[in-house]
Amino acid sequence: METSRYLSCLRHDAARLRTVAEGHLDDRVPSCPEWTVADLVRHVAVVYQHKTHCIRLGEKPQPWPPDLSKEEPLALLESSLADLLKEFEAHEPTDHVWTWYPPDQSVGFWIRRMAQETVIHRVDAELAAGEVTAAPDDLAVDGIDEVLSIFLGWDSFDTLERAGPGEWPGLESADGQVVRIAAGGDAWSVRPTPAGLEVSSGGTDEAAAVVTGEPVDVLLWLWRRGDDHRLSVAGDRNLVEFLHAQMAHATQ
Repeated sequence: METSRYLSCLRHDAARLRTVAEGHLDDRVPSCPEWTVADLVRHVAVVYQHKTHCIRLGEKPQPWPPDLSKEEPLALLESSLADLLKEFEAHEPTDHVWTWYPPDQSVGFWIRRMAQETVIHRVDAELAAGEVTAAPDDLAVDGIDEVLSIFLGWDSFDTLERAGPGEWPGLESADGQVVRIAAGGDAWSVRPTPAGLEVSSGGTDEAAAVVTGEPVDVLLWLWRRGDDHRLSVAGDRNLVEFLHAQMAHATQ
């Protein structure tokens, strides 16, 4: 996706999040049951502030986070988004900045990440209000790629290499059987191994199970914001359920 498209999606979903949250601040968030909608909004605002400081400082902000518990959440969201967008607009996507993902230390990483962060949390607010709307196909396909390639694939290998066996539960006896994920004309192969979950784009590997659906439905299933009733599941359902359990660790 182009940078301009990420920023357009970010603005749209942040505005939708604010609109849905207003009047529901005390409601519980079903997908994040420890949070109210006010907690969710404040979390998103703090995330925006963190990325703003990463870009301004050029390094990981320390100490973090600030205490914003007394701030009115909707006003905090608006001001934090405005500051974040100013930083994005003042930099090229290729500008160097600290990120938690060593292969991509660029402002562009944060632009993509914030667009994807916002659409998922917009859905969280909508789940609380009982009025979920779809995400556009291009954003959803990009989000599927991000959550599989980075949150599941890269992070599983990185965590196990750094912290050792047991820090990513469930992979000790993984036998390498592939789950193919397909959406919007794109596909990915996920191969669980004891060393981590290998993810490759294209979905050309022979698969023991296949999950297919509309991009938004696959995205929300992977982020555990939706079940599989709108998806087509073929092959070894136990393997699909195992992958879904792995997503709980990847997206926690």
